[in-house]
Amino acid sequence: MLDDASAGFLAAAGWGTAAAQPLAGDASARAYLRLIRPDGSRAVLMLAHGDASTARFVTVDAHLHGIGLSVPKILAADPAAGLLLLEDLGDAVFARLIETDPTVERPLYMAAVELLAGLPSHSALAGLEIQEPDALAQAVAPAADWYLGQGTAQPDAAAALAAALRPALARILPAVQPVFVHRDFHAENLIWLPDRDGPAQIGLLDFQDALTGHPAYDLVSLLEDARRDLAPDLRADMVAHYARLTGTEPDELHRALAILGAQRNLRILGIFARLSLLGGKPRYVDLIPRVWQHLHGDLAHPSLRAVGETVARLLPVPTPQFLSMLTARCGTIPTR
Repeated sequence: MLDDASAGFLAAAGWGTAAAQPLAGDASARAYLRLIRPDGSRAVLMLAHGDASTARFVTVDAHLHGIGLSVPKILAADPAAGLLLLEDLGDAVFARLIETDPTVERPLYMAAVELLAGLPSHSALAGLEIQEPDALAQAVAPAADWYLGQGTAQPDAAAALAAALRPALARILPAVQPVFVHRDFHAENLIWLPDRDGPAQIGLLDFQDALTGHPAYDLVSLLEDARRDLAPDLRADMVAHYARLTGTEPDELHRALAILGAQRNLRILGIFARLSLLGGKPRYVDLIPRVWQHLHGDLAHPSLRAVGETVARLLPVPTPQFLSMLTARCGTIPTR
């Protein structure tokens, strides 16, 4: 299970005798192992060989810990080798808790929204990439290359999507008050820690791709979750709750959520198609209809009329036939 470098790393950290159990990973090439010592103490080994974001994980972890949020303590680190030994925050993942008891959904989401509402009171982490209209517009290229082109580059379609989206993004970016942006702030990356206080009751995972940007980005990530449906009215109530807590003008917030949601969902369409076609992970095809539904909810906003027209012209509707075709081609695109 462990190569020599990983085994040596654990031995040096005093965890060489621990038993290892695989943990569910994310959509990246990173892998996670839960380590259990004979005395019952636990930790998590993150293996990210060849992933340059490991060093950034360490930096972001220190920043979030410094502002009072719950992130895994780093017990040992070798960023150059892509190895981190982390505190085990447990198994109380929001998504799993809600599956077991749907009545906890609203209080958990309220706590998550309150955490986000508190971020503007903290300085953003220096050195992180800043969300800019051009970069975010260009980042939707996977929708053209993988969702539409199925692994064949579609430069004209990518350029058309970016050109339609860029003016809308330019209306809200750079953000007037930029904040720390997790980028994958959703129910699979949040852990409930009831023995802690305030925002520290939420454990944060998978934040190594963080940016500095618009406060609405993580809010739409939470509320337009590709992996689960929210209870009726929960989205609207949480947006209103965030607006009250932050004093944000509701129309301005709704516009930002729609624009950033459209950008995010276009990118996710492409990434999920790529994970299936290139990565051999057909489970991501099953998530595409929900992402498409989120996208079209965002595109209903008047500020995104041009984007909606471009999407309708270029991107296929995820019909059962289209999704079956993607599934049939799962893992058939050779790596370059």
